[in-house]
Parts: sequence; structure tokens; C-alpha cells
Amino acid sequence: MLTEVVAYCDFRTNRSAFKDYPGAWNGLQVANDGRITRIGAAVDAGLVPFTQAVETGVDFLIVHHGLFGNGVQPLTGPVYERHASLIRGNCAVYSSHLPLDAHPELGNNVLLAHQFGLRPGETPFVINEGQSVGCIAPNKYKRLQLRTRLKEQYPRVISIEFGSTLPHLVAFCSGSGNSAITQLAATGADTLVTGELREEWFNYAQEHRLNIFGCGHYATETLGVKALAADVAKKFHLPWSFIDTENPL
Repeated sequence: MLTEVVAYCDFRTNRSAFKDYPGAWNGLQVANDGRITRIGAAVDAGLVPFTQAVETGVDFLIVHHGLFGNGVQPLTGPVYERHASLIRGNCAVYSSHLPLDAHPELGNNVLLAHQFGLRPGETPFVINEGQSVGCIAPNKYKRLQLRTRLKEQYPRVISIEFGSTLPHLVAFCSGSGNSAITQLAATGADTLVTGELREEWFNYAQEHRLNIFGCGHYATETLGVKALAADVAKKFHLPWSFIDTENPL
């Protein structure tokens, strides 16, 4: 069954056609014995989410940030324990990074927009290797309403408000918004919903009259893995669960 589930994930995420950062290695990263009885979703590959997945009976875990983002490492210490916990628990790991940010149905960014009841348009945003990762949506809400709605959904929201009080467009870029800020002007948007930013973007937002809402890197990237896990579970008539490590960053 592992082969069939991996093929379906590859198809749904359009993995083979999507170029990602070095080290992402989207797709199956660790195999199991081929049996799958429960799908899991987690934002990060790591010893704690792996242990929690195995303890809850997950044997196919979908993650957004995979095992190899830090390059080649010796299988010693915590790195060894990560892999050993998967092998002992017969738990496969499937990673989907940028394909799961950009996906028009299951992606983090389109799902962020849907949380507001907004429908992204066709304007490309945050281009990586010629492919649009973020999205832009026509907006009907006042800035105050956007902030209020975000605070209802996310435990911590950093609000930087120097743009329009009724933005006609809202941009979405989950995770790290550092690559998104300078691309806003070309889209006509002055408002960005993202995860995290570096300190210097506050001055940039002041100078360029932007609204920026930071909701946490981890928090804004729980959406895609949940959506893909639910989709796979429905396809193969399996249960699924989200492994929440409560990362505050």
C-alpha cells in the first residue's frame, strides 16, 4: 500500500513538476514495510513529532519541513534517534515543502485566504524558479476586521499597520515572509499575511506604507499538511491525525 499512497501524494502535490530549495527532497524520505493503517500530519520532521506519531499508531507521516533541510549529517546523536524512532515504529515519512505552499487547493496560502472567506485570483506572488508560491486575493474587509479575524484563529499575531485601512488586495505567504515583502509593490497589494519576519522589515513597512500580519511560521504551515493528510485518508479509507508540537515560533 505504501507505493500507492506515495504515488497519490506525488500526483496531488504535483511533486515532479515543482522545483524546490536544495535539501527539500520532496517525496518519500523514509519507507516502512509497506503497510499503512493510519495517516499522520506534522509541520516538522523531528524526534518529538516522530515519537508522538508512532505512539498514536501513525505509520505514514506527512511533513512540511523534511529530514534533509540541513544537508548531509552523520547519523549520530539526535539525528540517529530521529531515524531510529521511525524504523523501530515502522513509520514512513513523506515530505512536501513548496508544493504544499503553492497548491491551489491544498496549499498553505490558499487555505490562509479561505480562512477569511477570500478567493485568490490569478496574480502570481513570490516566484521561485518561475513558479508562484504565494497568492493574492481581492479583499472586502477593513484592516481592523482582518486583524480581529486573525487573532481569533492564531495564538499570537504581530500587527504592523502602515498601509490602507481598507486594503483592496491581500497577499498571503506562509512561513517566512522575508522573500515576499519586496514583491508586494508589483502586485498592487499593500497588505501581507505571513508567518515570521526579520526585524528590519518594520522600517520597510513604515517607509512603503504596508500592513503586515505575522501569525507564526509554524502556525501558518499547519494547514497544508492537514489538508493533504485528510485527502489521502479519504482516498484510502484510513483514519488520520495531526501531530501538534505547539511550536510558538
